[in-house]
Amino acid sequence: MKLPDTFENLIEEANQLDLYKKLILQLNKDFLLANIDLDFHEEVLPSSLKLILHETVYKLIQEKFTDYLSLLYIIDVSEKQVKALNGDDILKLSEEVSFLILKREWQKVWFRNKY
Repeated sequence: MKLPDTFENLIEEANQLDLYKKLILQLNKDFLLANIDLDFHEEVLPSSLKLILHETVYKLIQEKFTDYLSLLYIIDVSEKQVKALNGDDILKLSEEVSFLILKREWQKVWFRNKY
């Protein structure tokens, strides 16, 4: 499986395979497991999804770092990938981490659908 390299490609692939709603449900499930109050509506627009996720990750990094680490662990985002990011600009970092979260969730949904 080749993971998408941009948010737009990820959403396009999810829509083509008719798995966008499952991606949202997986996000909701993992955020609930991490005790983070974020519940996307199944019909959320991709642009809103990106914005809300980015904003939430930014707030977690700024205000609830332990919850942020817990979320990354629950979703199973690669520690190596997160450490490879530049942490100088928290806004940019949170955007990149949001995409890593989406990619990992997409991977779970894709594999469940495929196998």
